[in-house]
Amino acid sequence: MELTTTLIILGVCAAGFAFSAWRTSRPSDPIKGPRLIPWTSLAILFGMGALLMLVHVANIAGIETGQGRF
Repeated sequence: MELTTTLIILGVCAAGFAFSAWRTSRPSDPIKGPRLIPWTSLAILFGMGALLMLVHVANIAGIETGQGRF
């Protein structure tokens, strides 16, 4: 995958994480009814995606991650 595509996905995941974390931190409103979107789970998934894309950017930059061969 190219660097441009990786950075776009990283930006989307970071923005999704920030929005989901903000929605998770808001207090619930029983008058409006239950929350139908699992914001905590979405924040975890977006955060994991952003972390994976950061590792991928590091690999593109030449930093070897994972088990190296000696």
